[in-house]
Amino acid sequence: MEERILLSEKEIPQQWYNLLTDLKTPLAPPRHPATGEPLKPEDLYPIFPKSLVAQEVSSERWIEIPDPILEIYRLWRPTPLCRARRLEKALGTKAQIWYKYEGASPAGSHKPNTAIAQAYYNKQEGVTRLSTETGAGQWGSALSLACQLLGLKCTVYMVKGSYEQKPYRRIMMETWGAEVFASPSDKTESGRRIQVEMPGTPGSLGIAISEAVEDAATHEDTKYSLGSVLNHVCLHQTVVGLETKKQFKLAGLKPDILIGCVGGGSNFAGLVFPFVPEKLAGQEMRFIAVESAACPSLTRGQFAYDFGDTAGLTPLLKMFSIGHRFVPAPVHAGGLRYHGMAPMVSHLMAEKLIEARAYQQKEVFEAALLFARTEGIIPAPETNHALKAAIDVARECREEKVILINFSGHGHFDLSAYEAFLTGRMTDSTVSDETLNKSMGDLKKI
Repeated sequence: MEERILLSEKEIPQQWYNLLTDLKTPLAPPRHPATGEPLKPEDLYPIFPKSLVAQEVSSERWIEIPDPILEIYRLWRPTPLCRARRLEKALGTKAQIWYKYEGASPAGSHKPNTAIAQAYYNKQEGVTRLSTETGAGQWGSALSLACQLLGLKCTVYMVKGSYEQKPYRRIMMETWGAEVFASPSDKTESGRRIQVEMPGTPGSLGIAISEAVEDAATHEDTKYSLGSVLNHVCLHQTVVGLETKKQFKLAGLKPDILIGCVGGGSNFAGLVFPFVPEKLAGQEMRFIAVESAACPSLTRGQFAYDFGDTAGLTPLLKMFSIGHRFVPAPVHAGGLRYHGMAPMVSHLMAEKLIEARAYQQKEVFEAALLFARTEGIIPAPETNHALKAAIDVARECREEKVILINFSGHGHFDLSAYEAFLTGRMTDSTVSDETLNKSMGDLKKI
């Protein structure tokens, strides 16, 4: 059997798949942060373009991908589906292990799938600048690239812990023309307030989101762009799963177990959502979402309404959350340091359609070394979590199973993390029940 399954440019999906139309029970509506009432589409217009708001609430199963977006997708799409035969041999497993390699994009991750789309729709509505947050820098890199290709300005608030750990991510964004600030910064009222309330904080995605949203809301030429969590972001990522379905059909196979890391949930959603209708129709299939033990929203959080940011500027979303004021330890998987989970991913978890695991960072880097030393590719710290789960599942297999991983990004700009692991300086971070209970106390008030 082939080691790599490739598609031609003509086989890039022409539509995105909207899971909302196939859910058995409706998604809980977002609520206004001030009134608590269900949000109206027009409430989102100050920070998002109308076209993306329409996608956020769309009841259409298939949404056409505009030709200008497809033209840019062709820079790297379709991405390869690869079989990890050398890893299988090292594990002595009966399972087949396949990975969808999203590290093939110019930014090195799956993030440009939605960055290009968001920049396009904003440009269509006359927006000239986008503001955003980034954790590890993958999303900031993707949006910087998208804005450069489509002629927009880009401002990125990068979580301070990652800003200091990953200087080459910052340089990558600046190379593509973005301005990048360590968050919390002195550029926004939210950032200045957080610095007073939490002196010396390494920052969090929640804090950086507050800054980016405030920036957009206070400048007429600017809209906010989010790299995960929201429905339209998950929608754009479904090109990953749709391509994968075509590739498995060519191979004459079907995946039994689909695995993706989760911070906000976008890469997991992109791979898994196109397969959910098959599970709903009765096909046996497991979906495993893997998060960092330093920020365990799915495995230890509550399914409740919460703010998407620390300052409480965003709409209230029904999601698995550990509290919007929670600040995770500065682990190297910066993209997984988010307090909540995408509402649609959370909904699937609440409906018991997916399962979740959480790992410490040293054990996921051990898995990453095994992958790098057998398959040759150095994975991103976030991707390491999915690889760890896949290796564990493969070792557990007593019969032939087909395991599929969304390889969400490469780790070429994360070598300082590998250095920390290889030299024994990497530490794990355990979150106590007391800390989580205190952080989640606000959920009851909300």
